[in-house]
Amino acid sequence: MSSADKNLSSYGSVELKNPESYKISILVSEWNTQITEALYSGSLDTLIKHGFLKDNIEKIDVPGSFELSLGAQWQAQRAEIDAVICIGCVIQGDTKHFDFICDATANGIMNVGLKYNKPVVFGVLTTNNIQQAFDRAGGKHGNKGDEAAITAIKMLAIKNLNQH
Repeated sequence: MSSADKNLSSYGSVELKNPESYKISILVSEWNTQITEALYSGSLDTLIKHGFLKDNIEKIDVPGSFELSLGAQWQAQRAEIDAVICIGCVIQGDTKHFDFICDATANGIMNVGLKYNKPVVFGVLTTNNIQQAFDRAGGKHGNKGDEAAITAIKMLAIKNLNQH
């Protein structure tokens, strides 16, 4: 991903053979919906642009970012699912709640990927304020949903290299 130009939607070439054969699950937090729906749209559009079939991409809403880990586990345990993308947005508030949710969510998502040996992508914004979130959900810093989809594609390609 390109952080030099501060646009997270810039990326190099992505090559995955037969993307139409893969099934992707995208979990979307219902908290901060205006942001998460924009991230989801970026993810979906990017997958389709790279040859994935819309019928092979399923969207599952979860109540909040904390619930992404368990939702991801339920999806990752399904043999037909090749990758899971977790979309969420946690915005800093006045209490330590932010720190606990961000840490638990990041660790939970990472552990699901390791447990099921599948790409389980962390597409969760952890911002100081709502403007930073908008800037990363299609604003001046691109769309982190794009980045999450590209990460899933690249990880599937790497997994395929290791299976040959």
